[in-house]
Amino acid sequence: MRNTYDTQLLFELSQPNRRAARFPACDVPVRPAEELLPSSAVTSIPPALPELSEPEVVRHFVNLSTRNMSVDTHYYPLGSCTMKYNPKRNERGAALPGFLHLHPLQPDATIQGMLRMLYELQGYLSEIGGLSACSLQPAAGAHGELTALLVAAAYFRDRQEHRTKVLIPDNAHGTNPASAAMSGFSAVTVQTHANGLVNMHDLAEKIDEDVAVFMMTNPNTCGVFEPEIRAIADLVHQQGGLIYLDGANMNAILGIARPGDSGADMMHYNPHKTFSGPHGGGGPGAGPICVTEQLGSYLPVPVVAREGDRFYLDYQRPKSIGRVRSFFGNTGVLVRAYAYIRTHGPDGLKQVAQNAVLNANYLLAQIKNILPVPQGDRCMHEFVATAAELKRTRNVSAMDIAKRLLDYGFHAPTVYFPLTVQEAMMIEPTETESKEMLDAFAHTLAVIVEEDPELLHHAPHTTPVSRPDEVKAARQPILAY
Repeated sequence: MRNTYDTQLLFELSQPNRRAARFPACDVPVRPAEELLPSSAVTSIPPALPELSEPEVVRHFVNLSTRNMSVDTHYYPLGSCTMKYNPKRNERGAALPGFLHLHPLQPDATIQGMLRMLYELQGYLSEIGGLSACSLQPAAGAHGELTALLVAAAYFRDRQEHRTKVLIPDNAHGTNPASAAMSGFSAVTVQTHANGLVNMHDLAEKIDEDVAVFMMTNPNTCGVFEPEIRAIADLVHQQGGLIYLDGANMNAILGIARPGDSGADMMHYNPHKTFSGPHGGGGPGAGPICVTEQLGSYLPVPVVAREGDRFYLDYQRPKSIGRVRSFFGNTGVLVRAYAYIRTHGPDGLKQVAQNAVLNANYLLAQIKNILPVPQGDRCMHEFVATAAELKRTRNVSAMDIAKRLLDYGFHAPTVYFPLTVQEAMMIEPTETESKEMLDAFAHTLAVIVEEDPELLHHAPHTTPVSRPDEVKAARQPILAY
């Protein structure tokens, strides 16, 4: 049984002069702050922070943590945003003092271990993607997209080509058109067929010498591998354009297919999705990009380089687009990715992808008898079911089902994406879930679709908050206490 005291804000729990620790007065002579800092930087008023004892702070955050779902506590079949288990050995590796306690302004000579790890990771990601150059700097997948398109823009400027358009399939991740716009391009939609594959006729009509990049996800957001990927790349390259591969779904093809081999010129990784690591809550994340040799000189600075046995941060790259973030990047996430890759090796990474595809197809085979799967009987790592018929016949929506799953202890899958599928439910089991867990999830879905619609309309019934106004929350967020 909880009480209201457990869930008050820290500011509400605050009591004047309460402390976690009290230190004796300093007996070492020190110079007044006014002598060390400009007067504008010194205040006589303490910061407006809550004043609490250590047990109160600990209880507050532990109680909040028990109200969350996570990959450590629940099954998390979040399609299009791989939420796989994070091996704890990788967490321990990232917490080693030699990684954890570095300062971003340390001289290169004092961080040779970290630089060697990052250098080797650049090589691993290039090899896995089939592309020759890599930047580890972007802070997330969407940031990687943006960085790659900035690289493309610099490449065309250098060639004195004025290209203004980026082509994007209509079932792409929403960050794709946003990245194109932020890079100075106009986003043009390319139609896809009902099976989720690119409409080659529509692409052929829209490709011309004004197109800089065709952005695509493969496997795509419907969980289908694009069989025309080579033909698409050839069509774009014939017009002088570039292929950008959204690497969000790399978990399906590790060690099996390399984007560079099928014509991709640029791609990003979500290492926290493909190679494990903390994921969600706004970060920290990482979004490394890999590019072809002809684009390598435009990558952001610095990149990690090697000269003999010495590793260093290379800033001497005249054609670089410059910095895309402060300091080097979220190296804690990159250490975890490095550990994951080294732990599995080439054969292990291939098995990861094979198991992810096997689990997805096993779950699809069960769920297609509960909710239709428009894209067919086979998938890669994820699939899209639809509650459209249930909505028409019983007025039960995908959101109703998703909310009700919370009552049964399952995190909801992605809903209403891709936009090309009505009442979409995108489901991705990942490779780390057992057959028993997949069976339990499918059984629960079967139970839910037979429940009273009124019960579902007001679900969830067991969570502290049931159905917040999500539109208002997005448009009028409360950002300060």
